[in-house]
Amino acid sequence: MTYRISRAWARVRRTEGKGALVLAAALLFASIGAACKDPKKDLPGPGPSATSSTLASAAPSSAPAAAQDPAPTGKGDAVHGKVLMAKYECNRCHDGTGLEAATPDKQCVHCHTDIVDGKFKAPAASLARWKTVVAPLADVPTLTATGKRFSRAYVETFILEPNDVRPKLVPSMPRLGITRADARDIAAYLVPEEVSDAKPTGDASRGRALLDTKGCGSCHAFTGVAALQGSAIPVTVEQKTMARAQLLAPDLRYTRDRYPVPRIVEWLKDPKKVKPDTTMPSIPLTPAEAADIATYLVAAELAPLPTPVAFVRLPALERKVTFEEVDKKVFHKTCWHCHAEPDFSIGDGGPGNSGGFGFKARGLNLASYEGVSAGILDKKAGDRVSAFAKGADGVPMLVKALIARHSEASGASTGDVRGMPLGMPPLSAEDIQLVDTWVTQGRPK
Repeated sequence: MTYRISRAWARVRRTEGKGALVLAAALLFASIGAACKDPKKDLPGPGPSATSSTLASAAPSSAPAAAQDPAPTGKGDAVHGKVLMAKYECNRCHDGTGLEAATPDKQCVHCHTDIVDGKFKAPAASLARWKTVVAPLADVPTLTATGKRFSRAYVETFILEPNDVRPKLVPSMPRLGITRADARDIAAYLVPEEVSDAKPTGDASRGRALLDTKGCGSCHAFTGVAALQGSAIPVTVEQKTMARAQLLAPDLRYTRDRYPVPRIVEWLKDPKKVKPDTTMPSIPLTPAEAADIATYLVAAELAPLPTPVAFVRLPALERKVTFEEVDKKVFHKTCWHCHAEPDFSIGDGGPGNSGGFGFKARGLNLASYEGVSAGILDKKAGDRVSAFAKGADGVPMLVKALIARHSEASGASTGDVRGMPLGMPPLSAEDIQLVDTWVTQGRPK
C-alpha cells in the first residue's frame, strides 16, 4: 500500500536498463489485486463520460464496508491488537509498532532512506537514478508513543477511514481490508490508556497570535483558517532536518480529532518528552501559552473543506495503444513492484501477487504481457478470472480500481473496490485513459 528494492535488485542485475528504472519509479502501495471484486458480481461504476458523481454507484456516500461491520462490545482486545498489527504488517512501513523489526527485504521505507543516504548497495549510477524518485517516499511517521498522544476513538476511525493528514507527504495511510472489530483491537493496543477530554481553558485569540509569532506556519498548514505565518529558519537547523519536519508536519485542522485537550497541552510544552523521535522542535512556552494555543486549535471556527474536483473519465483514445506503452507509462511506473514476477523477486511477487498487508494472494502479475493476461485469483472460488472483466456498467475491473482511488482521495467510500495505487496519489485521468483505451482495444501487445 510495497517497494522492496532489495528484491527487485535481483531482476535489475539481469536487466539493468529496464529494471533499474522500474525500481526508481515504483510506488509504495500499488496492489490492485487486493482490491478487485469478483467479476461475476455486479460492479457498478462510471460510463464512458462519467464523473465522480456518477461513480456514486461504485462509491456510495455511506461509510466503507469495513466501517459498517457491527461494532464489537467492550473497549477492544489489546493483546489481539498486537497480533493484528503483525497480520497487517504495519512494521513494513512504520517504526515504533512494538513488533520485531521487519527484515530488510520487507521494510519499505528503510530501503528508500538507504537509497537517499547512499547506503544501499547498488551501482552508483543506479542509485543516482533511484534517489530523485524515492526521496519523497523515504518518510512516514513512526508509531512511537501513539498511546501518549491520540485518543483511541480517533485511531480506530483513522484505521478504517484514513484521510490525508500530512499534506506535504506523498504517501498516505492506505485503506486496508480491516474490519471495525480489528480496528478497535488495534486501537486498544496502540492506545492502552485513555485520557478524559476536557474543555480548553485558554484564550483562543492569544493562541492564534502565538502560532503566528512562533512561526508555526513554517511547517504546518491549518486548513480552514487564515494562513499561519512562518518564520526564517535558524541557521542552526540542518536543511535535511527541516525538510523532514515539514514533510511530517500534520495539518492542524485535524488536531481536535486526534488529541484530547490535556494531551495537546502536554505535547506543546515538550513534544520530545512525549515522543522522543518527533521532528517537532521544543518551543519555549509557559503553561498559559500552551493552554492558549490548545484552545485555538480546538475552538477555531473552520471553513468547510474545498469541494473535491470531480473526476472525469476520459473517452477512449482514437489512436492505437499497445501494451508496451501502457507498461512503460503505468504498469512499470506505478504497479510493477507489488504485482511482480516471483521468479525475479526472490519468490515473492509482492502484496498484489503473492499477498501482504493482510491481503490474500491474488496472483495478479503486471510485470509482463503474459502475466497480465493470466488474470487474477477469484476471492472466493480461487479460480482464475480476467482482471479486465466488466461489471454491469461496462467498466473493466482494473480500470474501476484506478478510478476508485480518486473517490477515496476525495473522502468518498468505494465499498469493496480498493482504490489503486494503494496509499498513493491517484493516477492522472490521462494515465487511466491510456489503460482504459488499451483494454477497450482488446489489449494489443
